[in-house]
Amino acid sequence: MDKVRISIDDLSKIEVKIGTVRSAERVPETDKLLRLAVDFGEESGPRQIVSGIAAYVPEAESLVGRQLAFVTNLEPRTIRGIESNGMLFAVGSGDSFAFLTPDREVPPGTGAH
Repeated sequence: MDKVRISIDDLSKIEVKIGTVRSAERVPETDKLLRLAVDFGEESGPRQIVSGIAAYVPEAESLVGRQLAFVTNLEPRTIRGIESNGMLFAVGSGDSFAFLTPDREVPPGTGAH
């Protein structure tokens, strides 16, 4: 099923930035959730982001230091009592799951366009 088409103005509302993962750990008593601390170069420090990717990441710590794409202008959401301030931007599922990453290191907070 095709998704509804959106205007270029709607697309411009979505903020996608590259963040550097500073820490990653499984959320206790869950099968799917990881809690990430992600550096976007903001004065307030790293953001906490909760993501349901544990099935694709056998060792959460393997994400530390990686640069990944995130949607950064979503309203905060509480997941299992933990506030999440963004959403990992990835593709696929199952065997086709993959992270979106820059092809070279960029400053944390670099925006997509």
